[in-house]
Amino acid sequence: MSAAQRILLVEDDDALAETLAEQLALHSEFSLTRAETAKQALEVTGSIRFDLILLDVGLPDQDGRETCKILRTKGIATPIIMLTGAATDADTILGLDAGANDYITKPFRFGILLARMRAHLRSQQNSETAVLAIGPYDLRPAVKVLEMRAGGDKIRLTEKETNILKFLHRAGGAAVPREVLLHEVWGYNAQVSTHTLETHIYRLRQKIEADPSDAQILQTVEGGYCLQL
Repeated sequence: MSAAQRILLVEDDDALAETLAEQLALHSEFSLTRAETAKQALEVTGSIRFDLILLDVGLPDQDGRETCKILRTKGIATPIIMLTGAATDADTILGLDAGANDYITKPFRFGILLARMRAHLRSQQNSETAVLAIGPYDLRPAVKVLEMRAGGDKIRLTEKETNILKFLHRAGGAAVPREVLLHEVWGYNAQVSTHTLETHIYRLRQKIEADPSDAQILQTVEGGYCLQL
């Protein structure tokens, strides 16, 4: 079962929040948490690391743009998409200046919001601040390090090992054929064989598995590999 990407919805409109919750529930890649006020949002982001935040501008206790500024000053680099009923250029500029990554005007089509969410999530995975959850570890691709979430030694990775884990993580727990993984990590290179990939997988398992002979995180499946996130 793959780990769902954690989405925080900061929205006081019950009808809209329920509609978004129902629609996002149809996509197993997401896990939704809701906050109704800026205060709740600031509290929950202090204890949970979210992958993306949907932030309404018109919150009952604070302008959402001010909330966005506070989140950024607290060092939260999570992508933020602001939801607003205003459609002026000035309003959009204010939101982006506050630190938002994107701005979407109500009413909006869910498909458009979903596409933007996925685009920002992909972009975040490739950013310098990306932290990807893999089993009991947090992968920090920018520095090629795996950290045990419960504390412990850092595991240093090679660039190829990092890229293998990044691409398998992007698959969300689905099986990735060997040929696809070879192409994504090594590119078009006739000199690279599946044996090269298998050697890297073997070395990765020596680093991350409690028992490399019985892999629980980086698993072999028919035709390829998958991560148990």
